[in-house]
Amino acid sequence: MLDQKAEAYLKSCEQEALELLIRLAQIPAPSNREEKRAVFCREWLEENGAQGVYVDQALNVIYPVYSKDQESAKQPLTVYAAHTDVVFPDLAPLPLTVEGNQIRCPGVGDDTACLTALLIAARYVARGLRQGTLKPKDGGVLLVCNSGEEGLGNLKGSREICRAFGEQMREFITLDGQLDRLAVRAVGSKRYQVEIRTQGGHSYGDFGRPNAIARMAALIARLYEIPVPEGAKTTFNVGMISGGTSVNTIAQQAQMLYEFRSESRENLQYMEDHFMELIRQARAREDMELSLTLVGERPCGGDVDEQAQEQLLNRVRQRVRELIGRDPKESAGSTDCNIPLSLGIPSVCAGAYYGGGAHTREEFVEADSLKDGCKLALSLILDHFEVQD
Repeated sequence: MLDQKAEAYLKSCEQEALELLIRLAQIPAPSNREEKRAVFCREWLEENGAQGVYVDQALNVIYPVYSKDQESAKQPLTVYAAHTDVVFPDLAPLPLTVEGNQIRCPGVGDDTACLTALLIAARYVARGLRQGTLKPKDGGVLLVCNSGEEGLGNLKGSREICRAFGEQMREFITLDGQLDRLAVRAVGSKRYQVEIRTQGGHSYGDFGRPNAIARMAALIARLYEIPVPEGAKTTFNVGMISGGTSVNTIAQQAQMLYEFRSESRENLQYMEDHFMELIRQARAREDMELSLTLVGERPCGGDVDEQAQEQLLNRVRQRVRELIGRDPKESAGSTDCNIPLSLGIPSVCAGAYYGGGAHTREEFVEADSLKDGCKLALSLILDHFEVQD
């Protein structure tokens, strides 16, 4: 998988990789507020010899590596990415503890462990280019610490990469998740904010007036009566609700966040149609106002060349199999791959750690799994380089 030099490099920085993970994990990075991690990643790459690193308008940290034999704007590109944002809203340093082999911190696995693996691999590339021991062999490579993968980040980082480089991109590989899993198809989704406003009033003196919270609860109950369509797995969820003023106030305002998902475009349209019909009925009431805002949209897969996609999957499957001794589990997922897949670009999402509790504040990474994650990231990236004597 790797030559002796690359193996020795990974062995020499096992402890440093853990220390890097611990430093990164404590840097707050809620979606759309990734500035601190972006600065850290850019500075770390530059301090470790990466040239040409920059941060784009979407807060992606991009380390471009081009072949000197061609103009950069014309080179076919392969993208390797790992996202910087986490689902947690914290703006203060995230709480981290180490308990034996477990590193515990909100977001430490998703996606900080994978981000660490990408950075460790990027440093090896930077050193090899500087020393003249590595040379791009078939076009360019973009190593990207990208923004906006989680929640209402709405894949902003992946969208910007595809906007800027989509015509050149031949493959897109993102590191996100655990070592024994691959996301090979795109689960699309739509996310809406619904707000209801009523006259409101005093809970005793104005009893009988419409209550925005009660009206929202009735709408939610009807949403949960929608039968999911057959075929591809389709889900829906009310993830947040808020509103009201006090216990003795008839609520004037309530809002919720609602989403539905499927890897089938037809099923997404089915859910959209049923949702919009219930919204239409709610808006027909004269004693309340309802506003609707689309806050997130993730596309399903598009027309991807089947042979090219299978070639990419086989390469990644083989590397994972060599590491863990078995075939990885394959499924559909909502990842940064959604955007390139929707544009017909072969893409796959691979993992770089073992752990548990993703999207909870009890999340943890098994420390000894990070070395295999680094090995997977480096072995995949080095497929695009020739070793120079």
